[in-house]
Amino acid sequence: MSIRHSLLASHVRAATFAALLATVVSGAPAMAADAHAVTARNAWVRWLPNNLPAAGYVTLANDGDKPVDLVGISSDDYGSAMLHQTVSNGSTQKMVMVDKLTVPAHGSVAIAPGGYHLMLEDASHKIMPGSTVHLKLKFSDGETLDTAFAVKPPAGVQ
Repeated sequence: MSIRHSLLASHVRAATFAALLATVVSGAPAMAADAHAVTARNAWVRWLPNNLPAAGYVTLANDGDKPVDLVGISSDDYGSAMLHQTVSNGSTQKMVMVDKLTVPAHGSVAIAPGGYHLMLEDASHKIMPGSTVHLKLKFSDGETLDTAFAVKPPAGVQ
């Protein structure tokens, strides 16, 4: 192989690599746009003593162009995890199970005390204030968001 042919082959490989690199880099914004649009903020669990059910709270933000529904919750830390809503009937309140919660496009929804909450039962291990538990939030678009929740004591308990 001549030096000229060797240099030409080397140049072709470099040009091919540069073209491939340009294709990958130019595709990066498109891949980033495919990232899950829903994020979780301020995730925490209100712990209760004596193996009583706990409640999880979080703010879900949707940066996407379409609304998405929270349709399921699971956890390795709890045997049962469900979406509930506290409903007021005048002087009484009750909890009702909810099948889905819509997170609006370019908006957010608060799962907060007094409203929607994640009902957590049958802890699979000892959970105490200061711990972190993980919940998998499942959405109608097929995505799952594994979220860390800080465990806090109920108000007034140290």
